[in-house]
This record gives sequence, structure tokens and C-alpha cells, in this order.
Amino acid sequence: QVHLVESGGGSVQAGGSLRLSCAASGYTYSSYCMGWFRQAPGKEREGVAAIDSDGSTSYADSVKGRFTISQDNAKNTLYLQMYTLKPEDTAMYYCAADLHCATIVLGPGALDAWGQGTLVTVSS
Repeated sequence: QVHLVESGGGSVQAGGSLRLSCAASGYTYSSYCMGWFRQAPGKEREGVAAIDSDGSTSYADSVKGRFTISQDNAKNTLYLQMYTLKPEDTAMYYCAADLHCATIVLGPGALDAWGQGTLVTVSS
């Protein structure tokens, strides 16, 4: 059973940085595409970034150039480095695993697994 646990959220001012982490367990980590999506109150799920087993990455247009996704396969850990944060980045951020990266970044559709989320709040 896939188990994903996010950490690293917090409150920052606009222009600040945060790094989110996601510890994965219960499955063969490299067999899935891993990624992040976010959801702000009253809004639909929005894909943020994904990284495939071959290391290829994809990003939502809204975060390109500001966010970087990476993973440490030895530690079964996924990261999201966020720079130049904006108030509109405020949301609950979820780690996700799916056979298809497109499902994570583009949606919609059910994901194979996701964590409990970590809250990111960016103040202006």
C-alpha cells in the first residue's frame, strides 16, 4: 500500500522560499511517476509538477522557472523547491503518485495515491 507523508510547509512572505518533502513507502518507488498538486480553499485541484522514473520533469505554467521538483531514489523521497513565492501560491500541497505524470500535472482524474498535505501560506 502506497504511503506518502509530506512536510516542509509553512508561512512565508512573498518572494520567499520553501522546500517541501515527501517520504514514500509501501511500494517500489521508481515504478510510479511522482509529483505535487495543490488545492486552495474553494478551488479545484491544480497540478504543480511531476517527475518520472527516468528523471524527466514537467511543470504547470504557473510555477515554471520558480519551482523545481527532484527526488532521491535512495531515500524514496520527493522534493519541491519553491522560490519567489507569490500569494497565489497559497494552498494545501499534496504529494502524489501515479502511473502517468499527465494525471498529476494536467488532471483531472483520480490519482493512484496522495498524502495528507502540507499547508503553504504566502503573505503579501
